[in-house]
Amino acid sequence: MDFEVPDEHRMMCDTVRDFCEDEIEPIAQEIEDEHRYPAEIFDQLGALDVMGVPISEEYGGLGGDQLMYALVCEELGRVSGSIGLSYAAHVSLASKPLELFGTHEQKERWLRPLAEGDHIGGWALTEPSSGSDASDMDTLAEKEGDEYVLNGTKQFITNASEAGSVLVKAVTDPDAGYDGISTFIVDPADDGFEVTTIWDKMGLNASPTCEIQLDDVRLAEDRLLGNEGDGWNQTKKTLDGGRISIAALSVGLGQGAYEAAKSYATEREQFGQPISEFDAVRNKIVAMDRKIERARLLTHKAATKYDAGQDVNRESALAKLDASEAAREIAEDAVQVLGGYGYTTDFAPQRFYRDAKLMEIGEGTSEIQHLVIGRELGL
Repeated sequence: MDFEVPDEHRMMCDTVRDFCEDEIEPIAQEIEDEHRYPAEIFDQLGALDVMGVPISEEYGGLGGDQLMYALVCEELGRVSGSIGLSYAAHVSLASKPLELFGTHEQKERWLRPLAEGDHIGGWALTEPSSGSDASDMDTLAEKEGDEYVLNGTKQFITNASEAGSVLVKAVTDPDAGYDGISTFIVDPADDGFEVTTIWDKMGLNASPTCEIQLDDVRLAEDRLLGNEGDGWNQTKKTLDGGRISIAALSVGLGQGAYEAAKSYATEREQFGQPISEFDAVRNKIVAMDRKIERARLLTHKAATKYDAGQDVNRESALAKLDASEAAREIAEDAVQVLGGYGYTTDFAPQRFYRDAKLMEIGEGTSEIQHLVIGRELGL
């Protein structure tokens, strides 16, 4: 981070960077190889008061802004995509909607433990058949007396196996289209909630990605977030912030890959000189630096506009699209710079490469980001 930010942001950044280098970087490959969710790391992040960075102090958060939160996501991504992904899903998808749309009672009961780091949260939108058409939803919430009864299957849900609460999207009015979708606060301890699969993935295996089954899950009326039919508008607002966090995480992945490639290239000698002095290698590293700076600026622009209360539909999609593609390109080139070593798990670029690919898929594929931006441009 070599640009001007407020002092409090820089202090937070320095604190998180030190923690990442001391506590996360040494185990980053180990937890990936073991497919192990590092609960102890998230406990420590809670102790650092980082688990609720953009959440108000009234409900246990740090009271920071979206820019500060983006900087934290970047620092985590710089050493571990898995930890960064679980963290971003916890904050953007599981915590922020509770702050934006919840009642005071819901915030005290469900948001505070998330913001204070007592447990991690999840958000369940995608279904096995829905793909990019997230509104094509089969999960139903039927009203029976003073309860809702949820039935359905949710797919690719980050943190579900470790979560203390999950926000679940379900259809309350099958005839109302987008206006028939609602959001419910589900406790994984509720009868009928089951994690049926934890997926082995191409990367990010220290961040659990789950399939969950809802079988007659009965919820009191106070588990409805907002009003019936608010779910889709809540989703769009949530994704505006979520895409900024994925953009920031992507910047971090790119930064980590770039640093690994640059360090190796300046130390590795061939034909009597460091390989960084060869045009082919130097040009790759210069291109990496350019792509990171561009992606970072787009991300910070989106975060700053978000903090100013402005509409960021285009900006968040643009930042997410550019940063995710840049991260994958940078990581691929980093593997190439390291040559055979880059293909081994003794060096980090292979992990960044595998992790970066998900950034082009999660929270709206690159194709969906093109669609969003095109609509904002009137196309």
